[in-house]
Amino acid sequence: MTIAILITRPQPAASRFSDLVRQRLGPDTPVVLSPLMRRVALPGALPALGRYAALVITSAEALPAIDHGATAPICYCVGAVTARAARKAGLTAIDGGGTAEDLLARLKTDAPKGRLLYLRGAHVSRDLAAELNAAGLPTEERIVYRQEAQAPTPEAERLLDGPLPAILPLFSPRSARIFFALPPGRAPLYIAAISDNVAAEVPVERVSRLAVAAAPTAEALLDTVEALASGAKRVESGYGAN
Repeated sequence: MTIAILITRPQPAASRFSDLVRQRLGPDTPVVLSPLMRRVALPGALPALGRYAALVITSAEALPAIDHGATAPICYCVGAVTARAARKAGLTAIDGGGTAEDLLARLKTDAPKGRLLYLRGAHVSRDLAAELNAAGLPTEERIVYRQEAQAPTPEAERLLDGPLPAILPLFSPRSARIFFALPPGRAPLYIAAISDNVAAEVPVERVSRLAVAAAPTAEALLDTVEALASGAKRVESGYGAN
């Protein structure tokens, strides 16, 4: 049985996750890339980075806003993937632990001496700057990009309107809302949600199965995708699934 993985997160994150899926499930795993959002840079120069004790980054999408020719302070990143992207961009980066909660705890523990600058997108699931300020860590924030919704690719439309199952990893509540605003297709949908907040945006009547990752990380989401793929194959083989 053919099961396709439909990845709708923005590029370049979509391609990175596609590579991880094929490493986990095999190089021949059918993967359809159809980002439903695209990054749009917002105008406006950043303040002089030398004024700040540290940068705070919760998405690698914020990194292009930084003038990498300038001297930048240390960069606290939400997790390993973002930290690797920051180092590749020439920044000194600290892996905050994998989640926004972990990052907040790390910053509270390290307590950088001076103001923090949080660079983020227009849509966020929590007010991290307010939480840092409440914790006694003076923080400014700048919105440096937004994600605009866009239509699915023809390949994704064919998959969604076909008879074969599609496994859809969802990384944010907004991506779930954008996807389920699309007209429903015929394909059985197996949803891997990265968190309970994401799962809450999924209309259960439109999916064959909804599973939530054990932790809000890419690795845990990969575990969920793998489990859904195995379950879908068992169902097709007539053995049933738990």
